[in-house]
Amino acid sequence: MVVDEQLYSDIPPTKLRNKEEKFKPAKTSKFWLWVASMFFFNMLQNRFYAFRYRGEENYFEAEKDVPTILFAPHCNWWDGIVLYNTTHRIFHKEIRLMVEELNRFPLLRRGGAYSVNKKSPQSAMKALQYSVDVVGDLRNMLCIFPQGIIRPPHFRPIEFQTGLAYIAENAVKRYGKVNLIPMAVDYTFFRDNRPEVIVEFGKRIELRQGNELDKMSRKELTHYLEHALAETCDTQFKEMSQGDITKYKILFKQHLKWYRRIEQRLKSIDLPPVSEV
Repeated sequence: MVVDEQLYSDIPPTKLRNKEEKFKPAKTSKFWLWVASMFFFNMLQNRFYAFRYRGEENYFEAEKDVPTILFAPHCNWWDGIVLYNTTHRIFHKEIRLMVEELNRFPLLRRGGAYSVNKKSPQSAMKALQYSVDVVGDLRNMLCIFPQGIIRPPHFRPIEFQTGLAYIAENAVKRYGKVNLIPMAVDYTFFRDNRPEVIVEFGKRIELRQGNELDKMSRKELTHYLEHALAETCDTQFKEMSQGDITKYKILFKQHLKWYRRIEQRLKSIDLPPVSEV
């Protein structure tokens, strides 16, 4: 039996609703940040065998007083949780994440999410202006899914809406400089019965007042950032397809199951050669 099921749509979620939603900023506290940190980390540990990452030096080697924007593709439900653990447990920052369907998950505001409603120009502009405000707080890391829609894994071409470029341009005008870091995320099986989260941070993009990137139009800057993310994703996919994960650091890794331990033990036993009769 063939089931006609549309997994991905070119229509953003808010376009499917008639309800006008007002902008809702993040509403965090130390208690709720702790709850979110423990909850989201346990979710990953329960579902994935390991979380591997590399390229974090592209952030840590930058100037410490520069606002940072992390941008990634959006292919499934786990992406936001991966971003949350990335900002909290690798970069030790509070996440600020633009979420289009925040009305369905209102508690996410407590963890650092804020709403955007593209159906309402006023609400959408408030979300963009709020993004510029929060990125200037160096306790935060702004995280964006610039495609504005969920796409299949490894979907090409990678195409952004102009919101990321708008935020970057206005952050430079206000703060003088901003760093943007492309982030590739993949979920794959290697040798275990559970998948692994593989994260790679691309080369840091430094946007400064008066430099070459600052002179680009918003459309040109958008295309430049699209290319940077595509390059990061393609590099990651190439190495993963060859099984090369030796260069990745580990955020967590589960203990082997009992049957895998027996398998490895059997492989290590040297059996005597069979004598010829």
